[in-house]
Amino acid sequence: MSFTNSDRPKILVVEDDIYMQTILNEYLNGIFDAEICNNGVDALSFLQNENIPDLIISDLNVPKLNGLELIAQVKASDFFNSIPIMILSGEESSEMRIKCLNAGADDYVVKPFNPRELEARIRVILRRMGK
Repeated sequence: MSFTNSDRPKILVVEDDIYMQTILNEYLNGIFDAEICNNGVDALSFLQNENIPDLIISDLNVPKLNGLELIAQVKASDFFNSIPIMILSGEESSEMRIKCLNAGADDYVVKPFNPRELEARIRVILRRMGK
């Protein structure tokens, strides 16, 4: 797995659900250069192999290293801490959203979601990053 050499913004998606992977892959790859990892450990390995995305989108409930743990690992790294993170989760509780945002997430989107709204939220984050 690695990003292509396109000029499109690069997005790393961390999602273990095959159905959701298909939806995100089909929608996002029409607009962005998206890669999908099945779990948080694979996502960290992907980053450590010099694949630096413009944005990480992660589900909260992925195996091996969940979304909250992934936020902590990315934000603790001198190399990766500037990469914005969006959580995409079925967990609707306000407490979990607050916990993720306080841990360093830049946005939190609840599933099910409108793909056009997801795209708009991605573009807002990328705009803030100057991408």
